[in-house]
This record gives sequence, C-alpha cells and structure tokens, in this order.
Amino acid sequence: MTDTLAGRIAGKAAPLILELGYELTDMEFVKEGANWYLRFFIEHKEADAAVTTDDCQLVSERLSLWLDEEDPIPQAYFLEVSSPGVERPLKTSKDFERFQEQMVRVNLFAPVDGGKSHLGLLGPVSGQEIILKQNHRELRIPREMVSGVHLYWPGAGDESDE
Repeated sequence: MTDTLAGRIAGKAAPLILELGYELTDMEFVKEGANWYLRFFIEHKEADAAVTTDDCQLVSERLSLWLDEEDPIPQAYFLEVSSPGVERPLKTSKDFERFQEQMVRVNLFAPVDGGKSHLGLLGPVSGQEIILKQNHRELRIPREMVSGVHLYWPGAGDESDE
C-alpha cells in the first residue's frame, strides 16, 4: 500500500475484512461537498457469491470498532461499505486476470480506432496494452490511453460505442 492516509487505512483494514471472509477490492477517502466519506468495497473470498446488505453491515460494524479504537482520521466522516457492483472498475492485475474473457467497457482519454469508449471481451493485459476482442478482431489499446475499465452489464448503462 502507499504511504497515504488512505493507503495506510486500507493496508490495516484488509486483514480485518479477510478475517470475516471477504476481500477488500477498493477503498476511497473522498470529500463530497462539505462531507468526507470513507468507502470500502468488498466481495466474498469465494468470488461467485453476491455481497448482501447483511455482509456490508457485518464488515461495517467491524471496521467501525477498529476505526474508533485506532482513530486514524482527524476529521469527521461517513463510513460506507458496499459491493463494487455489477459494473465494477478493474484496477489491479488480479482484476484483469480474474475477469479475462468477460465483457468490459474501456474508456479512453483520446480516441482509438474511432472512439473514446469500446466494448468487447477482455483479452490479455500487459503493462503496455489491453487487448479487447471485438467481432472476430483484436483491438490493441495502449495502457496510457486508458482512463478506466469496467465490467459491462447489458441494461445497466447505455449501449453506444459498441
């Protein structure tokens, strides 16, 4: 983890979450308007099981106890625990490996192959490029052009730029 406040919190919270049978997939500490939010995104260690509100409550209660004891954040904040969702972002090498051959949307900083957003099956990912399989062809996208990669769930978002 990084040496930021968020990185230190995530590094200490991950083992606590793991003890409960979940995995920390992402965490953010952000200010929205006048309020600060500490958000943890979790999934079951067995990735096929869906995260329920009871799961989120269990993890939230454990994290709340730990955060009250440690008090690592000087300002007031709201604690939130949730699933990363059906259109979760892919950020880590583990994410890209786990979700290969799944439908994803790749958003870009600048157009590649005529568009700034592309749908396709996630192929191999390296430090230099992401391969997206589309209609019997492979689109090779330089990693520095990628602003984000999300799982794609039909009906959850718009279907343009296919």
